[in-house]
Amino acid sequence: MTDGQPHFPPPAGAASLYKGVVRHTRLKPRRRRFAYDVFSLLIDLDALDEANRLSRLFSVGRFNLVSFFERDHGAGDGASLSAHARSLLARGGVDLDGGRVLLLCYPRILGYVFNPIATYWCYGADGALKALIYEVTNTFHERHAYVAPVRDGELSSDGLRQSRDKLLYVSPFIEMDMRYAFRLRPPGETVRLGILESDAEGPLLSASFAGDRRDVTDAVIARLCARIPLMTLKVMAAIHWEAARLWIRGARLADHPSPPADAASFDAPGPFSHGGAARRGARPAARRPEPASSL
Repeated sequence: MTDGQPHFPPPAGAASLYKGVVRHTRLKPRRRRFAYDVFSLLIDLDALDEANRLSRLFSVGRFNLVSFFERDHGAGDGASLSAHARSLLARGGVDLDGGRVLLLCYPRILGYVFNPIATYWCYGADGALKALIYEVTNTFHERHAYVAPVRDGELSSDGLRQSRDKLLYVSPFIEMDMRYAFRLRPPGETVRLGILESDAEGPLLSASFAGDRRDVTDAVIARLCARIPLMTLKVMAAIHWEAARLWIRGARLADHPSPPADAASFDAPGPFSHGGAARRGARPAARRPEPASSL
């Protein structure tokens, strides 16, 4: 326990891999579920040089079998993601006092990656989990960061529970008037991430990832890439395939509004309030479906 809160210490190293399964269940109007094997990267954004030395098959900022590039996240300009995350936290009233920021995401595989959601796990100097940043990206390369300080009562021995209003268009078959409920187990020897998306009538879609930790070594990377070849391409292919299935079955298309004027939303003391980011207009639904992002 830290300050009366359950303590979930993250891995001590610069990077880890989590092999697991992504599961999706669409609950209405037609029930549909699918699952596929994946692996995710957990990387300390202040220890990128150290992470770069962990394996000959993994690189930071240059091509490799598996790689990580800062420009794949945040503003997309290659600037420091640690500084980016800390700036967002400061706007949301959170000071880590020198603590760690770890990013859980898909890495590039042979130079390609698409991350429907990446999570920044933000720890104070005492090791306590202070905040999450949920970075959502759609297939139009629009991105929004939901900054979520850990509030009293959200963290228990079962994990973390948070919720946010949906502010970024993700699926051509799901309207914008939705609420996300996040259920998480912070990264340690295992990690769990669950999202339940609901409208006024109840749950519509659930998505989850559950993974077990692996060290970043040549043998582990070779084994994972052999068992799950071209993983990130398969993630994008699965997104397009599921969108096509829904369209063929006659699912109704939702309008595509422009992303919020502010690329981040906040639910914390400070000059911003969650849900305050203005949306700029709406584009009519396309004739053919745009692919829906997937966890």
